[in-house]
Amino acid sequence: MKVTDIKQQVKTQGRYSIYVDGKFSFGLGESALMDSGIRIGKELSHSELAELKDTAKNDKAYNQALGMIARRSRSEWEMREYLKRKEYDPDLVDAIIERLYTSKWLDDHDFAQKWVDNRRLLKATSKRRLTQELKAKRVSDDVISTVLANDQSDEVAIVKELIARKSKQSRYQDQQKLMAYLIRQGFNYSDIKVALENSVQN
Repeated sequence: MKVTDIKQQVKTQGRYSIYVDGKFSFGLGESALMDSGIRIGKELSHSELAELKDTAKNDKAYNQALGMIARRSRSEWEMREYLKRKEYDPDLVDAIIERLYTSKWLDDHDFAQKWVDNRRLLKATSKRRLTQELKAKRVSDDVISTVLANDQSDEVAIVKELIARKSKQSRYQDQQKLMAYLIRQGFNYSDIKVALENSVQN
């Protein structure tokens, strides 16, 4: 069997289609292609072709994982669930996770830090709500505690900001309804009380 052509894929940048005996056989990313030593005209045994197809499958899975991370950071649990849905072998999933950690593409502490930073930029969020969100991503309690311990955000100031915004809405003119909303958002009663008192004084 002979490699008869290597073509760059149109739809997937950085990925190449490998043709053996005139027919498409498998695809490889640029890095995997270079590592494989494949070239047009190279003769392949059945065992070599089978090994290359395994490499192609692993390479595709890894690149799919990178594609997920490119859209936004992921927790280890999210990545494992994604690869499981793709029905990849558990051993391959473990290998990809290890490779992602080694390449610094995956790190639950970094993920949690970015999650908190982004949420702080986007909206007024309580530490309790952030904790719930990170737990939903299966981030460990130790990582969550460490990241939130380093968060210097002033909960009272955040509540005051939220009060100023929500008070403009007719449904939250009633202070009891406003308090109930803030409690649902995960803020402590004591912080809400201080923020409300300050808001009234101002």
